[in-house]
Amino acid sequence: MTKTPLLGMASADRRLIWLAASALAVLAILPAFGSALAVDKLTYLFILIMFATMWNLLAGYAGLVSVGQQAFVGLGGYAMVRMVDAGLPPFPAIFIAALCTGVVAWAMSWFVLRMKAGEFAIATWVIAEAIRAMVSFDPIIQGETGTSITALNAYAPEMRRLTIYLLALATTALMVWGSWKLLQGRTGAEAQAIRDDEEAAASVGISTFQVKQRIYILASIGCAVAGTLWLASAITFQPRTGFGVQWSVFMLFMVLVGGIGTFIGPILGALLFFALQEIFGDFGAWYLAGVGIVAILFALYLPRGIVGLWLDKGRDEPLTMRKRLGI
Repeated sequence: MTKTPLLGMASADRRLIWLAASALAVLAILPAFGSALAVDKLTYLFILIMFATMWNLLAGYAGLVSVGQQAFVGLGGYAMVRMVDAGLPPFPAIFIAALCTGVVAWAMSWFVLRMKAGEFAIATWVIAEAIRAMVSFDPIIQGETGTSITALNAYAPEMRRLTIYLLALATTALMVWGSWKLLQGRTGAEAQAIRDDEEAAASVGISTFQVKQRIYILASIGCAVAGTLWLASAITFQPRTGFGVQWSVFMLFMVLVGGIGTFIGPILGALLFFALQEIFGDFGAWYLAGVGIVAILFALYLPRGIVGLWLDKGRDEPLTMRKRLGI
């Protein structure tokens, strides 16, 4: 029997399920034993995994290569600032803001998803910059100076740190599991068929626009959740940071290095990127040089990413999905 494209996850036995459950249990109780610094770093790692998982869902499976996902990272943060300013408690605002961002993504999708390849990528970046400029004009944001969510100071630092950590852990687990289930189902098969050959997918009755729109909105909401959780940790919102192109660069690096279009690849890429930040983060420009060198080495010697070391070169992932659809 042909293996599924999710690196065998669809046929994973109970040992893998128990391993994942055990890992979550350990991570859930870790704050009771770990230092505040360790909790903060793990929270950031979870946020990176969310970013990587969502961008892989968008580009790796649906073929929508966006360099403007920072629009939703920033919009999520901005919506959270606005909601807290209106009197909503900060932690519920995290997820309500993400859902509001999803509405914006839905509206944007009617325009950007009509474009192809390079046009789509450029449009997403231009829109992100336009939104950043508009948000900067909001008096509450105070231009590029930004503003702080002072309502978070009402919580004790330890309680705030623990709450953000547990929310990040739970949301990461939900996104990873949700992506797995989505990609195991018909939507995942249709998305990959569209990525492979959109005309062929349409010829067998797949509603290509609706499938792409669904993936686009889900990925946007996921990025917004990650962005609001990051803001809850940082407290201060600045347009140049919230809407910074570095978020899309991070996503692209993690997914390409881990293995684009694979289930586990983005997670491995996030772990590697996190390690690089820890190793080179204090070296200023050398940090960027180190990341660049790693990217070049992977492009030259491991174009399929870390997961390419284990994938059988004789199998074509998109072909497996296309067969399931009868294309």
